[in-house]
Amino acid sequence: MGERRSRLRGLHWVKRWIYRGDRPHAVARLLNRYWSNRYRSGGRLARSRDVELEVRGRSSGRPIRFPIVLADVDGAWYAVSMLGADANWVRNVRAAGGEARVRHGGSWDVRLTEVPPAGRAPILKRYLDVAPGARPHFPVDRSAPLSRFEDIAADRPVFRVDGFAPDERA
Repeated sequence: MGERRSRLRGLHWVKRWIYRGDRPHAVARLLNRYWSNRYRSGGRLARSRDVELEVRGRSSGRPIRFPIVLADVDGAWYAVSMLGADANWVRNVRAAGGEARVRHGGSWDVRLTEVPPAGRAPILKRYLDVAPGARPHFPVDRSAPLSRFEDIAADRPVFRVDGFAPDERA
């Protein structure tokens, strides 16, 4: 058990390092490109919640694509920013009025609607259950009570993803 915990701490350190300053550096960008391709195809390495999100860049106007993991709560899908409100994709989604595209073996035009902080805690908790790669970026353990997630909810943007139906191929 101690060896496993030590390895996890090492992996958490690496994950924090490649996203130091809450920005993806060269290694993270390379890994994001790899996983984005895998998620887009919907291949065997990707669960239905593993998707490529495409949003128009707020400055360039060009499509920007990146991999994300969606959390499912009460029959709805949610996108969560593991890096907080200053993540580029969050600023791009806000600038695009929530218009985006999700790819996972198909393509869906979706609308992302920001969830108010008061409704985020259960979604954040579920997100940490399904997105192990995000855990090093959260100051709360996934087994913490819901009240701890309420404490950080204002700092972690969450968007409801309307229009994504992974069982239907577009």
